[in-house]
Amino acid sequence: MQQNRVNPVSIDSVQQQTRFLMRQRLRLMVNQYEVHSENPDGSEGPLVAFAQQKRMAFKEQVTLYADTDKQHPLFGFKARKRIDLGATYDITDANGQPIGTFRKDFKKSLLSSTWHLEQPGLGVTTGSERNKGIAILRRVWDFIPYVDALPFAWPYHFDFYAGDQVVFSVEKKFGIRDRYVIEVKDPRLDRRLVFAQAVALDALQAR
Repeated sequence: MQQNRVNPVSIDSVQQQTRFLMRQRLRLMVNQYEVHSENPDGSEGPLVAFAQQKRMAFKEQVTLYADTDKQHPLFGFKARKRIDLGATYDITDANGQPIGTFRKDFKKSLLSSTWHLEQPGLGVTTGSERNKGIAILRRVWDFIPYVDALPFAWPYHFDFYAGDQVVFSVEKKFGIRDRYVIEVKDPRLDRRLVFAQAVALDALQAR
């Protein structure tokens, strides 16, 4: 019997939406990221992007798809250098054409994780952790005996600014499992770049 499949949501329709829900699923040897649109009642809507990553593999390249079967690639990001704490990541569409970049600001991230996301025509947006106390606690957490083996459950927020205006934010919800709310405030932002940066905040945070 042939299984019915849900048609992937188009990028054009995703571009009209402003709030999304992202969660990480832990599977045997892989991490999975699902980005859903958010329904008016706050529940998960249709899947808009999916990524799967081998847990023990290098994290320099990630591809996001429109479906969990990975039949419809949407975009991806890849580091220009394999080992570089401040590497620039190129974001490309399904055809390999560049659509933007992001990089971690290594020096500023020693105290509070800071990222720079660039979209052609819009310039650079800079995101950092909203709560500096939580940022410091996350760093201390890794040095506390026994506790360091536990997931960091406290919520944290990243606000990305262009000048003095917040253009999008990524908020981690309280809990052992990683769940995020993504809110886009600037309609000009390419949602693919926002999703790439949101996945990177989790997948590359420890680097």
